[in-house]
Amino acid sequence: MKGHLKEFKLYYGRLLAIAVPLILSNIINQLQMLIDRIFLGNANSLYMSVLGNVSSPVWTTMSVCISITTGASILISQNVGSKNQEKVEEFSGSLLKFNNILPVMLFFLWGFFSAPIFRLMGVSETILPWCVDYASYYAPSFLLIGFGGSFMVIFQTSNHTKHLAIWSILRSGLNILFDYVLIFGKFGFPEMGIKGAALGTTLAEYLGGLYMFLAYMNSRKLSTRPNLTALKKAKLRTYLHSARLGINTALEDFCWNLGNLAIVRILNTINEFAAGIFSLVFGVELLAVVIVGALGSGTLTLSSEAVGKRDSKQYRGVCLCAYSICFVIALLMVCATVLFPSEIISIFTKDERITSTSGIYLLFIAINLFSKSGNIIVGNGIRGSGDTKWMFCTQIFGTIFVISCASLFVFGLHLGIAGVFFAILTDEFVRFIINLVKYIKICRKSELFCEQETKKEAC
Repeated sequence: MKGHLKEFKLYYGRLLAIAVPLILSNIINQLQMLIDRIFLGNANSLYMSVLGNVSSPVWTTMSVCISITTGASILISQNVGSKNQEKVEEFSGSLLKFNNILPVMLFFLWGFFSAPIFRLMGVSETILPWCVDYASYYAPSFLLIGFGGSFMVIFQTSNHTKHLAIWSILRSGLNILFDYVLIFGKFGFPEMGIKGAALGTTLAEYLGGLYMFLAYMNSRKLSTRPNLTALKKAKLRTYLHSARLGINTALEDFCWNLGNLAIVRILNTINEFAAGIFSLVFGVELLAVVIVGALGSGTLTLSSEAVGKRDSKQYRGVCLCAYSICFVIALLMVCATVLFPSEIISIFTKDERITSTSGIYLLFIAINLFSKSGNIIVGNGIRGSGDTKWMFCTQIFGTIFVISCASLFVFGLHLGIAGVFFAILTDEFVRFIINLVKYIKICRKSELFCEQETKKEAC
């Protein structure tokens, strides 16, 4: 019993060492985004719908760029576990060298060709020009994503995430300042509204990117950073090898976001405020999800290491520790939404059409967090085993399932916005059960493999 407790303390310690700076980083990012929503909601209620319509497609493409790095993260961590430094630098070098190709293409897409995308989404002519303006002013941020994603993988696989938190504090603080000045026209600057929100974010991203570059160049604790020779020798085929592993995660995220786009499309048929309510409620949920996501990142790193070391106890223990923390977070979220629903909503808007109807949706999303966090933690455990295709397949199922349910509940049963939230709850729960069964099978298989290896060594 004492041995098991020691192991769990070790897993909690290593997990939190990676996750806490990421949690701080993510919370700061989400607080900044929530403050943006507060600014925009108070400037014009329709800006909430603009943000709801823009954030879904932009994040869909952005998440593809970020998720592709998952393959490199898995391979680097597995080689850290097996103590193969040459392979570590080979994968990190190729990532750093070739990871900016897709983001450059997306810069041109969102900078110059966003209007047809928003029309396909069914965005009304009232808010379409604002959506196009936001996308155009935000597009230069894509030029930083390739380098930023590579730096994040190297910091994370080195178990040195402190600079990621500092980076978030810097860029989020600047973002809030720039948004306040540019949205409302303070200190002699012109009042730019939604354009100011996008421009403020872009300026903050570039100044934050400068800090990340300096931290990357000067840190002495980056054990997975490639040396100059490895960087020069890095080959495209090595990057493509890791990208092939990561592309399943990228496609998984793409499917998830595609489902969100379809949901927004359905919401736009209800009324002009529906997408804004959806964006607001999920903006609140994100405060909890970013904590879960950081724990998921730690789970991916440590479970990948465990696979490299062939340590089934660590593989199983890390996931169990991570989900136990997530369960407590979900309970706290439910309590907050039951006790203070109107207070939470009124922070973002004083519009009674929104505040009077959104409280129950907060509770739905809080309950959903039990399943959603399970999918995040268990999913990263499955990816850490080297199987990224499984989560992609279950997400394809989930996307078809949630769109079908939402369409049935909204158009068939006429449940309105509530129908969309019922569909999301059902989808997350069903996928959690499916993914949990798969994870248990992997655990049993790894235990059997370790037993066989121990017998061989004994012989």
